[in-house]
Amino acid sequence: MKYLKFLLIGIFFGIVLVKSEAVSWFRIYEMFRFQSFHMYGIIGTAIATGVIFLQISKRKQLKNTEGLQIDAPKKEKGFTRYILGGIIFGLGWALIGACPGPMYILLGTGVYSMIIVIAAALVGTFIYGVIKDKLPH
Repeated sequence: MKYLKFLLIGIFFGIVLVKSEAVSWFRIYEMFRFQSFHMYGIIGTAIATGVIFLQISKRKQLKNTEGLQIDAPKKEKGFTRYILGGIIFGLGWALIGACPGPMYILLGTGVYSMIIVIAAALVGTFIYGVIKDKLPH
C-alpha cells in the first residue's frame, strides 16, 4: 500500500504522455527534423513547470515523503561530458523513437517490440555498471 500512490501517479503520467502524443514515434521524428513545435512545446512546458515547482519548494521549504527538505544538489561544472552524454542520449532516442520512460508506456499500450528495446537498455545499463570505473568522469 505504501507504493500505491507512486503507481497511480505513474499511470496518470503515462496517460498524459500518451494523450499528448509525447510517446508518438511520429512526433519525435518531427522534432528531430525540426518540422513541428509540438515536442519542443511539451519539453519547454516541462522545464518551466519544474523550475517553478523547484523554486516554490525552496521558498516554502517543502519536505519529501521521508520528512527531509527537498534539495536539488548542485551539478559539477563541465561541458564535454554533458555534450557527449546528450549526443549519445539523442542518438538512442532518435534510433528507437523513445527515451527510457516512454519505453515502458509504449509497452503498456501494446507496442511489444519495446521488449527488445527494454532488454537492450538493461544490457547497456549492466555493461555501463561493469566498466563505469574505467570511464572518464
